[in-house]
Amino acid sequence: MPVASPYAARLAAIPVERKTLEMPTGPAAYWVYGDAAAPIALLMVHGYRGDHHGLEPVVAHLDGVRVISPDLPGFGETPPLRAAGKGAEGAAAEHTLDAYADWLTAFAAAVAPGAPILGHSFGSIVVAAAVAGGLETPRVILVNPIGAPALEGPRGILTRLAVFYYWAGARLPKALGDALLRNRVIVRVMSASMAKTRDKTLRAFIHDQHDRYFSLFGDRDVLHEGFVTSVSNDVRRFAPQIAQPTLLIAAEKDDITPIEAERHLQTLFPDAELVEIPGVGHLIHYETPQQAASAITRFLRPSGADTR
Repeated sequence: MPVASPYAARLAAIPVERKTLEMPTGPAAYWVYGDAAAPIALLMVHGYRGDHHGLEPVVAHLDGVRVISPDLPGFGETPPLRAAGKGAEGAAAEHTLDAYADWLTAFAAAVAPGAPILGHSFGSIVVAAAVAGGLETPRVILVNPIGAPALEGPRGILTRLAVFYYWAGARLPKALGDALLRNRVIVRVMSASMAKTRDKTLRAFIHDQHDRYFSLFGDRDVLHEGFVTSVSNDVRRFAPQIAQPTLLIAAEKDDITPIEAERHLQTLFPDAELVEIPGVGHLIHYETPQQAASAITRFLRPSGADTR
């Protein structure tokens, strides 16, 4: 039985509509939250293995903001990328960082032109690559940004084990590979390793979210390609090319990118602010969504003197 969300009441008060955009690489599923007349629209991009559900706790606290939140190709309800012009039955395209960035740029131009953009975790890399490559946006927000190579982080050894895990899942016979990649025990270990809260109710909600949505990937090849992309890139490469005002929301106890690396990442942007949230790790969107939303709202609504 699903675990009740601590944020359910707030989220239920926000109108939401599911939509589909037909793109040359296949259909894109996305959700629009909030009043169409809201003064601010924000495009949100989720992290690896997740889908739009993961960012809903943040959405629940963004009063007066209309949010557009797609499922990335190969995750949730958006199917894997297909070679442009090949249709639904066309050949699969490789899910590289360039492919994700190009997809996001096209999606943003069609659905949310000129909107500020937010990326969480793996989504921070995709957003950074897209903006550096020309995606038009006035402001950039990166939550739990991947600010250093994952293989060099405090859990570099575990990351190398994860590389083998996804490689094996892609190489084993299909039935075995799928069973390995969707194994609930392994998903629970991943979830438990990221959660820092000691609140039993909140931990139960986090684990339930991962149980429900972490295995909704298109196929094992997409999952493997996405993981290789996520551990082979980080935001540092693109930061100097992002001239837009940028907000980094980082976690004091993030096991993927240490807070010291996030502080260094800030210095690589021409114009970036860093907000540090204490006592939380890589799950800001689940554990401290109100704090994240507060920083986002302030950043999107500058004062008359354009201070943040």
